[in-house]
Amino acid sequence: MFLLYLCLLQVLTGAQHEPGYCSFYEDCGLNPAVEGALIPPRVPCKDYRKAVNVTGDHYELFKSVCPMLAHGEGKTLACCSFRQLTALQSSLTLSKAVLIRCPSCADNFAHIHCATTCSPNQSQILKITKTANITQPAGMVNEAVVGYEAYVSTSFSDASFRSCKNVRIPATGGYAIATMCGRYGATLCTPQRWLDFQGDSSNGLAPLDINFKLLPDGQTAGLPPGAVLFAGTALNCNETTPTGGEACSCQDCEQSCPAVPQPPPLPEPFMIGRLDGVLVICIIVFSCIFLLLICYVILDPKDVTCSDKASLATQEFLGSLFQTWGTIMARYPLIVLPVCLVVVLAFAVGIKDIELTTDPVQLWSAPQSRAMREKAFHDANFDPFYRTNQLILTAPDRPSHYYDSLLFGEQNFSGIISKDLIIELLELQQKIQAIEFWSDELNRTASLKDVCYAPLNPDNPSLTDCAVNSLPQYFQNSMDNLNAKVNMTELGVTKEVDWRDHFIYCVNSPLSFKDITALGMSCMADYGGPVFPFLAVGGYENEEYTTAEALILTFSLNNYARTDVKFKVAEEWERRFLEIVQEYQKNPNTNFTFAYMAERSLEDEINRTTAEDIPIFMISYAVIFLYIAVALGEYSSCKRILVDSKFLVGLGGILVVGCSVMASMGFYAWIGIPSSLVILQVVPFLVLAVGADNIFIFVLEYQRDMRRTGEKREEHIGRVLGNVAPSMLLCSLSESVCFFLGALSTMPAVKSFALYAALAVLMDFILQMTAFVALLSLDARRQDANRCEIACCVTVKTPHPSEPNQGVLLPLMKKYYAPALLNPVSRMVVFLATFCACVFLLFHVKVGLNQELAMPSDSYMLDYFAYLYKYFEVGVPTYFITTKGFNFTSEEGINAVCSSVGCDQFSFTQKLRYATEYPERSYLAIPASSWVDDYIDWLNPGSKCCRIYTAGPNKVEFCPANESNIPQNGVLRPSVEEFNRFLPDFLSNRPDLQCPKGGLGAYDKAVVRDKETGEIIASRFMAYHTPLVNSQEFTAALEKARELAHNITMTMRNVTGTSQDFEVFPYTVTYVYYEQYLTIVNEGLFNIGVCLLPTFVVCCILLGMDFRSGFLNLLTIVMITVDTVGVMTLWGIDFNAVSLINLVTAVGISVEFVSHLTRSFALSIRPTKVERAKEATANMGSAVFAGVAMTNLPGIVVLAFAKAQLIQIFFFRLNLVITLLGMAHGLIFLPVLLSFFGFSSNIYILLYFSSISITFINFIQLQQTIVNFS
Repeated sequence: MFLLYLCLLQVLTGAQHEPGYCSFYEDCGLNPAVEGALIPPRVPCKDYRKAVNVTGDHYELFKSVCPMLAHGEGKTLACCSFRQLTALQSSLTLSKAVLIRCPSCADNFAHIHCATTCSPNQSQILKITKTANITQPAGMVNEAVVGYEAYVSTSFSDASFRSCKNVRIPATGGYAIATMCGRYGATLCTPQRWLDFQGDSSNGLAPLDINFKLLPDGQTAGLPPGAVLFAGTALNCNETTPTGGEACSCQDCEQSCPAVPQPPPLPEPFMIGRLDGVLVICIIVFSCIFLLLICYVILDPKDVTCSDKASLATQEFLGSLFQTWGTIMARYPLIVLPVCLVVVLAFAVGIKDIELTTDPVQLWSAPQSRAMREKAFHDANFDPFYRTNQLILTAPDRPSHYYDSLLFGEQNFSGIISKDLIIELLELQQKIQAIEFWSDELNRTASLKDVCYAPLNPDNPSLTDCAVNSLPQYFQNSMDNLNAKVNMTELGVTKEVDWRDHFIYCVNSPLSFKDITALGMSCMADYGGPVFPFLAVGGYENEEYTTAEALILTFSLNNYARTDVKFKVAEEWERRFLEIVQEYQKNPNTNFTFAYMAERSLEDEINRTTAEDIPIFMISYAVIFLYIAVALGEYSSCKRILVDSKFLVGLGGILVVGCSVMASMGFYAWIGIPSSLVILQVVPFLVLAVGADNIFIFVLEYQRDMRRTGEKREEHIGRVLGNVAPSMLLCSLSESVCFFLGALSTMPAVKSFALYAALAVLMDFILQMTAFVALLSLDARRQDANRCEIACCVTVKTPHPSEPNQGVLLPLMKKYYAPALLNPVSRMVVFLATFCACVFLLFHVKVGLNQELAMPSDSYMLDYFAYLYKYFEVGVPTYFITTKGFNFTSEEGINAVCSSVGCDQFSFTQKLRYATEYPERSYLAIPASSWVDDYIDWLNPGSKCCRIYTAGPNKVEFCPANESNIPQNGVLRPSVEEFNRFLPDFLSNRPDLQCPKGGLGAYDKAVVRDKETGEIIASRFMAYHTPLVNSQEFTAALEKARELAHNITMTMRNVTGTSQDFEVFPYTVTYVYYEQYLTIVNEGLFNIGVCLLPTFVVCCILLGMDFRSGFLNLLTIVMITVDTVGVMTLWGIDFNAVSLINLVTAVGISVEFVSHLTRSFALSIRPTKVERAKEATANMGSAVFAGVAMTNLPGIVVLAFAKAQLIQIFFFRLNLVITLLGMAHGLIFLPVLLSFFGFSSNIYILLYFSSISITFINFIQLQQTIVNFS
């Protein structure tokens, strides 16, 4: 009786679970419960019946859709009709479009749905939970299944999930599973969540609700009587499919990956004991050098050498030559000055054609450098990087809140992820999008659509086609979508869902065309592309996007050549963009704190600060001029102040410097060598330092020397010039040759600076030997006549003092400074301290220049950089570009590039993927998008993408995926003909739900073909760097990218038919700026080395082959340069092209500090080294201190008030360091060094007693010099 009752109950309820029986069969129409479906939601009819034997066309379709269930025609039972199979095939095709690159995954995915739809034991593995009545076209009402519960073993579900979880989407570099797991994305996806999404009819893809119940194998608890778990055989991703599909590639399957060796560990720092090894070696090497030098000193020759004789002969020749020259110049000043003016004007007239280079690329990257060649190749074949205009917005004072979501549970929303702020952002976005202005270039009203980057409609874009990335794009910029609310029931609980639920879903599944909420809205932006969460929000951790601290709004514009008419249109749009944003920032009602930038901002800010800091430089030069004018005066009596002042002489000296700079600039402008802002800022400073020093030495020597009896004024000036001009020639010639050799640099900015500086220094010396001598002669004539300087007609009766004016510095240095410096204890301490500091500070400088340093201290760009580094979660995109010479059409060529099934394990894109596994070493975060992989998938017959018309007027032409036509079978590896035939169709095919692999937008600009032969002459694969925050990381990223590209190049050249000049290289817009730092250390050593060489050679030659003085002179200059680099480390000054220019300048200024004193020591007639060092320090040291140190320091201090950080750091700080170190070495270290290692006896006295060529007059002059010093 009980059994009869049970059987009756089963019949009435239809809950039978028997092998060989179906629970539903045949297509019953559209599911009435599903609205807004992306594909027709066709559902089956409830029909408890025996499984059907499939034959004929039914079997052929069955074998095509569900091959794992086919056992041969006439031997296969199934629970699905032909119409059901057709609907299933259509549904599976959507998934295959992204899964087909891994056949075992696609097979497992199909296996799940084939089992629940077609299994002959269907009634055993599922239970119908919901039905609905559907009226058929004939009027009959059928009961349709709109929900069921499926029982699947965890062994099958887990294995299926594992086979699919790493399948990539080449266009984005992300995982396909992220689009198939709903709100959880790839990170949080599990087998249960994956299948739950497949069975959720609210996602727009599933036709009915399926509750997948996953249970361990053998478990029966929770199953209806007679029900069993579906436990089919799931393929591992590294296995071939029964139909012959190959194992998945490493890109999509970790189990398929070969044993990739771990990258070698980073090298340990070189240590010797507990000390820096380089430092220890350096100390040892320097110690050995100085031991050798000491040995040389001990063996100091006492006899007269050829060098001594040559030195005397050189000095007599130069002295006589300059004495004669000076006398002539002083005698005819009114002729000399006009001639000099004409010569200067002849040179300077070229300034009218001067070309000022402001583009950083042209300044710091050599035209033939690798980065410039790669940039030229990229720009010649591809569109340049689009112009970025961006806001990063925060709301730091807004409190966070929790939202209890029906679907996602309790979620923490940061203060900025709030509806009112999103609406405010949307209003700002729409205001910017509405920018319109009259364009003279276009002769009409221009707007965003005229210049915007529109990837999916580049030819005729509307405003909604423009790529604008922001959070409101998840709502298609629609206020209605943002305000939408609807009640939704889930698991018996009914709650309201709103924008927050949609946002949570979209940031985890940005490629979805429909969310799983009752809202049913798309996540795609209004321009048709996805908005990845790192482009919409920032400042989150572990992909917890609701806790983001920043909103990001980005407008992308096309980047036009400067000669294109639309370039000015784009710049004007950006100017108005900045106006709106700046006005919005000033609005007190603004709820955001934000930073912003436009593509033009960098250049605008640099130009602004240059203009604003010009007065600072003018003040600096005015301070220097004022000091020179005051310091040159004698001031022997209050009554003679206006007579003995040298205001006009100082002004003349400044004019000489100015004329030399103008002549240099005019000459090079004349011959077409461009100038730069660095030249305008640094060269006048350098020439002023050199010129002022020579002026002080000449004028002070004239003031300290008494005119001899019967000697005319012109002869007096000539004799003084004969004494000091060889020293001036030594310094000027050393510096000029130094800079001319510096022009061998490959850096354009360094090269042009060196050329301009070399000629300016040379012209300065020439004008000092001519125009300034003439000016001094006129001033001396005025002073001899006791006439006032300003009012020349006014005379003063107070006579000129009979004793020479020694000024203030000379007595102080002679009486106090020199004796204190050169006593035995202090000179040893000073020597050792300076030497140790030089060695210790050598190796710790950073290399690079952070881009924010180019901005003024009050620039809005500094805030933008700070926000960028803090909130952005991904780095700059980088392209791996292929050149001509590789055969992409051959099977071997395709396999060497692609990363899907059948591809080489160490292919191009596979290697990029391996690199992303070590982002801290490779600086790559996201694998490269691959047009080759997507093209293969697009061609695959299972993707429903590559099709042709079979009839009609367009027969044999390409048929887009959104048109219903029977697809033609494709191939996994196309023939050469098929490859070339369908590639243009792929590149122009707009991606959509039916065919997400279309190449328009993602790849249409990534492949360049020869117009005649069709050969691929260039292509690119886009990856992303990790976030890079300073120049050291940018440089390291470039270096690692090049290493990786070289490795790929060497591998691909081994492919049959590949040209040996084929190359793969990385390119991004920043590489051209940071390439210099890969070689700047060697470049710097070369430039400084070639600058140091002439200082030694010229010093030796002009001192009569005095190698010891030349070596000591060189050693001191080297130590100044090395110490400068060391102090740069202590003061946070990085080593870069700007500092390299200043270091080259430092060599020139060091010559001024050192060479004058070295020559004075070499020519001194004092008997001991210490006394000669004292004399040189007192006589020449005082002039150097007044002429170089005190001239530079006031002007340098003024630069501290500049707004430009580059000026503050690389002109104020660095020039201050150079001046102070030059003064310390020239006035402290060098005298001590000479007192130790200079010649112990005076060569002039030796030569006097050994050579008859010294006349009696010369001997008397030597005696007089001794008397004057005493």
